[in-house]
Amino acid sequence: LAVAAVPEGLPAILSVVLALGVQRMASQRAIVKRLSSVETLGSASVICTDKTGTLTRNEMTIVKVVTPSVEVDVTGIGYEPVGEVRVNGERVQDELLRREVELVLEGGSLANDATLRSDGDRWEVLGDPTEAAFLVAERKLGLTAARSERFERVAEVPFTSERKLMTTVDLDSQAEHGQNHHDRREFVLVTKGAPDVLLGRCTHERVGGDVVELTPQRRDRILADVERLADDALRTLAVAYRRLDTVANDIDESHEHDLVHLGIVGIVDPPRPEVIEAVADAQRAGVRVIMITGDHPRTAGRIGQQLGIETDAAASAGGQNGTGVTGAELGKLDEAEFAATVGRRSVFARVSPEQKLRIVEALQHDGQIVAMTGDGVNDAPALRQAEIGVAMGINGTEVSKEAADMILADDNFATILSAVREGREIFADIRKFLRYLLASNAGEVLVMFVGVLAAGALGLTDATGGDGLAVPLLATQILWINLLTDSALALALGVDPAVEDVMDVPPRRVTDRIVDRSMIVTIALIGVTSAIAGLIALDLELAGGLLGGSGDISTARTMVFTTIVLAQIFNAFNARSDTVSAFVRPFDNRLLWAAAGLTLVLQIAVVHAPPLQRAFDTDALDITQWATCVGLASAVLWVDEIRKVIRRR
Repeated sequence: LAVAAVPEGLPAILSVVLALGVQRMASQRAIVKRLSSVETLGSASVICTDKTGTLTRNEMTIVKVVTPSVEVDVTGIGYEPVGEVRVNGERVQDELLRREVELVLEGGSLANDATLRSDGDRWEVLGDPTEAAFLVAERKLGLTAARSERFERVAEVPFTSERKLMTTVDLDSQAEHGQNHHDRREFVLVTKGAPDVLLGRCTHERVGGDVVELTPQRRDRILADVERLADDALRTLAVAYRRLDTVANDIDESHEHDLVHLGIVGIVDPPRPEVIEAVADAQRAGVRVIMITGDHPRTAGRIGQQLGIETDAAASAGGQNGTGVTGAELGKLDEAEFAATVGRRSVFARVSPEQKLRIVEALQHDGQIVAMTGDGVNDAPALRQAEIGVAMGINGTEVSKEAADMILADDNFATILSAVREGREIFADIRKFLRYLLASNAGEVLVMFVGVLAAGALGLTDATGGDGLAVPLLATQILWINLLTDSALALALGVDPAVEDVMDVPPRRVTDRIVDRSMIVTIALIGVTSAIAGLIALDLELAGGLLGGSGDISTARTMVFTTIVLAQIFNAFNARSDTVSAFVRPFDNRLLWAAAGLTLVLQIAVVHAPPLQRAFDTDALDITQWATCVGLASAVLWVDEIRKVIRRR
């Protein structure tokens, strides 16, 4: 009874199914580090994702340059230089206007760690794509050689997500204000970064060849230009500089003051075409998508609307008129207001790593299962806190990869959703073989238990000639049944293709049980039906029972034995879905048919091969007895079909 009751193969099959799921995910460029994460992915109810490179192509291209005097489109095919600046298609003749544009691109290329490498006729970007965009735009205007010959870097203040700025200090060998003083070394400090942050450190701006005071009216105009570019879904960066006579050994952010504003650039980073569909699929599956980015809130809001992450109505309901919620706004909220905002809004801009962690915690406190993406060192706490931490395989740091549960080899949001789908299908497969194993084992237990209780009515008390009680199944036969059912058939169900679309239902809640009420009803129904079928087979064959059989106990046991095995084959097809008929797409799982065929062949061998007959105490059955066993065993299929019809209705 203990052997019959316990599904011994469950741990092994579970491990195999999860391992196969990990292998399938890896083929789809989602590398899972922990087996348990596979199932958790299927339960994810919220995906918090970066924008750049995950929702977008990460192919940064500067298309607009706005200076104090002119706004131009940067054109050109590939990296080929065009050597001119155009406004509305017309070449700019004024040298000072052209110089304003060139200074913005030169400044952005100085405060820059990216490089362009030539590989024959092709160019390869090494480093951050946003920084490389300045190099590409500069090359389109044919400025690269002049800058590289003139400047030599001597210090750097790296970019951080908190400051949102990067600064370099370069020795200027041809300083515009020092050309007549050859004994004087002059340095230029260049800063690029978020316009709203950088403007706060600027006191002047360069107009033509002159440096003039940056008035409040001009600040408002520049910020209006930034918002206008952001409304066109362009990422914006500003560039500023100041000259230094000497350079200290400890250049840091304290030197980023009294800067001269040069201009702003608008960078296009088109959404990945597959992401729009992936976001729609996620929402259809009840998975909420939250975008967290360091971009301008208007840019974030527009991209969020393009991708369907947050609609104009949702943004307007938040009082933001289509913009993302900023980190500064989050910082002013108490815990209750913070949680309410996170529950209502789905686009967040200019968010710090600490606020990312708070967003994850607020979602978890609301009962959500969170998947969080990240690529930086500072993202590690949020990645560890989330149920599923997702690191970027291309642009991610080693720290973020170590903290994550899953690594995206292609940095693509659509890959996350593919992994969620795979996780749901794996969880559905786990439920399938659990439903199958537990129902099959219940049938074995009930055959033994009811057989003993009703031994007199079934003729089992007389089957041994008065020497004791005969049981319906021998221990070796129960072992054989478990050997067959706990291996090939259960494993085939563990890799069963989904009969219904797993993304058509909401994610599983934390409080949901794997063996729920519906499964318990199914297990009980199939177990009882299987046991009744087996006992009827016994009574039809065994003399002294209710149905008037005339055979001996050995043949009767063989009938019970065979009926239970065949019932479990039918049950394997039942278990493919809790609601969908076994006759829907029945041939999708070829492995299941192969396992059923193997089980049937082995059972025939046990019944008819003399060595196995002696080992398992079986007798050969004739065609009529086999037909009886098949007919009784098929009751499992028909009873469950009726249950499914009732369940669907």
